[in-house]
Amino acid sequence: MDNTLAIVLIVTAVVIVAVFAGLYFVGRKLQKKQEKSEMQMKAAAQTVSMLVIDKKMLKLKDANLPKVVLDQTPKYMRRSKVPIVKAKIGPKVLSLICDVKVFDLIPVKKEVKAVLSGIYIMDVKGLRSGLEVKKGKKGFFKRIAGKFKKENK
Repeated sequence: MDNTLAIVLIVTAVVIVAVFAGLYFVGRKLQKKQEKSEMQMKAAAQTVSMLVIDKKMLKLKDANLPKVVLDQTPKYMRRSKVPIVKAKIGPKVLSLICDVKVFDLIPVKKEVKAVLSGIYIMDVKGLRSGLEVKKGKKGFFKRIAGKFKKENK
């Protein structure tokens, strides 16, 4: 009985190690692919000034993007919400996809300089002044800790 338990544990451990090794190598391959595509996007990037009309988290099919974009995205990604910015660049009003890190920095109804690669906003700078960073909400425990610090002083 003890032999079979030991064999089952060893086989399970070997399978788990094999799965983690496989995930490690797949992750490295995907990371290299992402770095390569990021380099291509940086090479094709250009800086433009634009007036931001609106920004929302929308599904791709509701975002009024070109049909080519919808055709190229995988089916499982079409239902997920992405940051969309509606902006006026020159005389045209366009719907652009934004980087998640930059989405909170973009002010609405203000003019900004943005680094674009196709319809993807990679970076944003204030045109006439700096961009305001919104303060995030404090968590429950941080609020309580702040109250205790005030009382102890």
